[in-house]
Amino acid sequence: MSPCEKPWFMRPALPGGVTSFLGAVALGVLLAPCAQAQDAAKILKAMSDYVTAEKNISLSYDADIEVVTSELQKIQFASSGQVQLSRPDKVRITRTGGYADVDLVFDGKTVTLLGKNLNAFAQADGPGTVDQLIDGIRDRYNIQMPGADLLLSRVYDELTSDVMDAKHIGQGVIDGVTCEHLAFRGAEVDWQLWVESGAKPIPRKYVITSKHVTGAPQYTLRVKDWKTDVAVAADAFTFKPPADAKRVEFVALQVDEVPPGQVTVGQVTGGTK
Repeated sequence: MSPCEKPWFMRPALPGGVTSFLGAVALGVLLAPCAQAQDAAKILKAMSDYVTAEKNISLSYDADIEVVTSELQKIQFASSGQVQLSRPDKVRITRTGGYADVDLVFDGKTVTLLGKNLNAFAQADGPGTVDQLIDGIRDRYNIQMPGADLLLSRVYDELTSDVMDAKHIGQGVIDGVTCEHLAFRGAEVDWQLWVESGAKPIPRKYVITSKHVTGAPQYTLRVKDWKTDVAVAADAFTFKPPADAKRVEFVALQVDEVPPGQVTVGQVTGGTK
């Protein structure tokens, strides 16, 4: 039972003044983590409500994914990209790095993955929502999208489903913006989130740590240029194949930022669960 679940009056009785003194100290010790957890949950819920209430979102991002080599050297691979989301069933995500240049487009009926560096694309029917898309491409094609859980309509439930401990650490500054720093622990991963302070609780930084993998590799996502008032072009989610692009199966496309053949003992492969 966590400190937040164990009330102070369940502590064993001690004699006289000892009870009074130790009771006050113990109550303070119990209330501190309780307050941290409650603050973390409140801030995370405010962020989730704000994000899911927005129908159209555009943003850019920088991402770092770590691997731990067989020699126990930690290496980071960096990429950048853009996201355009129109709830409930349209999204476009680009990512450009040193080893992959991909464009994922979903129009509510068809998902297309374009490997720009290969001039090849794969398509599949997948009518449904963005939530279903994110789950589907992970389960059917083993395409991992760390950080994509921030786009889900059920983001609060998804993020907290495996949480065993939560803390509001304090404040930090991301790209000149004051943020609330939250830290959570789960069975397989720990994760941190920096949420913009004030009336617009935007997620600004997200770090996932695979704590049971050798070297505890991390995935870091930094969100920039968050906008909700941008007009969506009519063809924003329409896929137009480049000239001479060939159609292939999903397995033929290199979408991982970690280069093929990298010998590792561990890397971040998923989200918070």
